Amino acid sequence: MNIPSAYIHIPFCQQICHYCDFTKFFYNERLADEYLEALEKEIHTYIPGEKAKVHTIFVGGGTPTVITAKQLEKLLQMIEDHFDLDNCNEYTFEANPGDLDLEKVKLLKAYGVNRISLGVQVFDDEMLERIGRVHRIKDVYTNVDRLIQEGLTNVSIDLMYALPGQTVAGFEKTIDEALQFDLPHYSSYSLQIEPKTVFYQRYKKGQLAKAPEDDEAEMYELLQTKLANHGVKQYEISNFAKPGYESQHNLTYWNNEYYFGIGAGAHGYMPGVRTINIRPLPAYVKQAMANGRPVLHEEPVGLKEQMEEEMFLGLRKVNGVSMERFERKFNRPVTDVFHQAIPFLKGRELLVESNGMLRLSERGKLLGNEVFQEFLLDS
Repeated sequence: MNIPSAYIHIPFCQQICHYCDFTKFFYNERLADEYLEALEKEIHTYIPGEKAKVHTIFVGGGTPTVITAKQLEKLLQMIEDHFDLDNCNEYTFEANPGDLDLEKVKLLKAYGVNRISLGVQVFDDEMLERIGRVHRIKDVYTNVDRLIQEGLTNVSIDLMYALPGQTVAGFEKTIDEALQFDLPHYSSYSLQIEPKTVFYQRYKKGQLAKAPEDDEAEMYELLQTKLANHGVKQYEISNFAKPGYESQHNLTYWNNEYYFGIGAGAHGYMPGVRTINIRPLPAYVKQAMANGRPVLHEEPVGLKEQMEEEMFLGLRKVNGVSMERFERKFNRPVTDVFHQAIPFLKGRELLVESNGMLRLSERGKLLGNEVFQEFLLDS
């Protein structure tokens, strides 16, 4: 069984951001020790013998770098024991600016990590405080310098827009400052107000206003234009890279390929099934220690679901979906399978066909969810 990628979730944070709905818990050293032990049990269940040959590994969170240097080394050793790192092209760790002291950076480098994804969000200290972030702008400069000095030059930063109180001019300032780093990769997401978050509670009470839709669209267009002018090309709805620095791990998702999902609340995709792990930490640890299978839910993925997912994941990419690859994969032309959706979306100028590819138009990118639901087949 060839699974090309692995996602490993470390759910600990120093502080919980007001917008975040990922599986996360306040960092506690004892809990983190227990969690790492349970994580190793789960990894060993998937990979009991020979090391898994994966092309990409992504360690996300939470904040994987919030754990102590000793715990970080244990985690890195565990990954090295179970995955063939010699043939792993891209090995990413998420980090918070301010968490990466020299000892941790040296550890990451020594164990073969070759890409860092920094959660910057905005270059505005007041806004960072308002959204519940603990780092400040100076921490970004310190950490990026430290990473580059230690040879970890493949750095990506995340930015957010349409935040409460954020203006178009304010976001433009964030983009300009981010581009001064001249990094190979940038990701940017608009604020989504998710249930079970601080922002959701405030929104329900009328204490929080969403950014106007026109402002959100203007921020997105500004992002596309400024990054393109800087030689950073958009390759997915929310992702931009210099040529050759596209995130190989995220392309695994958008190309609808298999990946291990390991850790509390992690999602995985194996042949014929998508898995979701138990989220609450004590329950995850208990189940992983008991049988190494802390799975909450398994969703069978039949042919119909695979074809649907091929479209709404693949259309997130700027290049879109290859009609030839679709037919090779499913033995049916995409125009036969989606004989109503494709002409309908082309007619509304949301979908474009060129050079054997189906892709979103510029308008389609702004209305992505409307497009994607057209590719849900009747049972």
